[in-house]
Amino acid sequence: MRSRSALPRFTSLLFLLFLPPIFSSRPQWILQRVPVVLPQNSEPRPAPHFLSPARLDVSSPCDPECHKRATQPSYWDLRRLLAYETLHSNGQLTETAIGIYGYQPNSTTSTAYSSRLSKKAAQSHVRRKRQIFGHDGRFSIAGQNFLLKYPFSVAVKLSTGCSGTLVGDRHVLTAAHCVHDGKNYVKGAQKLRVGFLKPKQRDAQSSSLSLPSNFTNRVEGGNAPYNPPTNDKMKFQWIRAKRTHVPKGWIKGNANDIGMDYDYALLELKKPHKRRHMKLGVSPPAQRLPGKRVHFAGFDNDRPGQLVYRFCRAGEETSDLLYQHCDAQPGASGSGVYARMWDGRRRRWERKVIGVFSGHQWVERQGASQEFNVAVRITPLKYAQICYWIKGNFVDCREG
Repeated sequence: MRSRSALPRFTSLLFLLFLPPIFSSRPQWILQRVPVVLPQNSEPRPAPHFLSPARLDVSSPCDPECHKRATQPSYWDLRRLLAYETLHSNGQLTETAIGIYGYQPNSTTSTAYSSRLSKKAAQSHVRRKRQIFGHDGRFSIAGQNFLLKYPFSVAVKLSTGCSGTLVGDRHVLTAAHCVHDGKNYVKGAQKLRVGFLKPKQRDAQSSSLSLPSNFTNRVEGGNAPYNPPTNDKMKFQWIRAKRTHVPKGWIKGNANDIGMDYDYALLELKKPHKRRHMKLGVSPPAQRLPGKRVHFAGFDNDRPGQLVYRFCRAGEETSDLLYQHCDAQPGASGSGVYARMWDGRRRRWERKVIGVFSGHQWVERQGASQEFNVAVRITPLKYAQICYWIKGNFVDCREG
């Protein structure tokens, strides 16, 4: 009886995910000219040691107010922070300097969006602690007709334990801490693999509404304990990474005092994955998002073998970070945070990756520990850099 009563809630979830919502005023992607970030000279670096295991969480002594008070980096600071290392699958490491062109120092975020924000909206902030408490708001996705359907199909698992998102024919966006601990590359980074969750053949005949029987308990907020479905019907198909790009802003000794602003990395696979990928987008202010809501799917450690989807309202934001309140566990870090808005040029609804879920942030405040849920925003400069890593040229990266 419980699963029948939950059907309307599940139908609403499907409507939210796959059908065009109705708005009196459509939230739109606003294309804008972005700066150019060009690689210059590359030099070899000493080979990494690959000794430490990957940490699936990050910590920082700086809370949102601390980030907002931080001094804005200069043009020369940005060139240093956006320089990057490339780890090759043969273990070789190179460091590449970059040049920045068409950059406006006083514009740290999207001018196209910020010019449309009201002063009241721009100044409104909400602070909450990040926890899973009460009823868990995550959804475990099961069944071939869901796992292989966009947008769930863009979520991938890294062999170091994190998640990632397909952003090109052979490119995966993830968090830098999934491959580099801030001092050196982690164990497994040299032979990094990317896993695509696929049902076994016997699951192919399952219904398009195939979900765990206790899925409805979580949708309805029931009191029954959550028992994850067994993963005997699931398997991963793995593809090796050919190159891994990590910005120098993440690496200790080169990062600013805050750190997390540059917790992103891009993986290039050895062969195309043959799945639909999600486009990149410059992160709009949270007030411009439909329902002020963000989405992401990843492989939380407490639900092994499952793809876990969630959506929630965004909270505070800085020029580089977005604090949101989605329930998540270690393993989900590296997931692409995305939004769905109207593309006026193509006349259709479009999902775009606007950030990378970094994970929990523990902050010591007045002797007490607080938790925040943090995503790294894709700023115009980060868009230009990541897009160049994907496309190999700046001509296709001038609008974001």
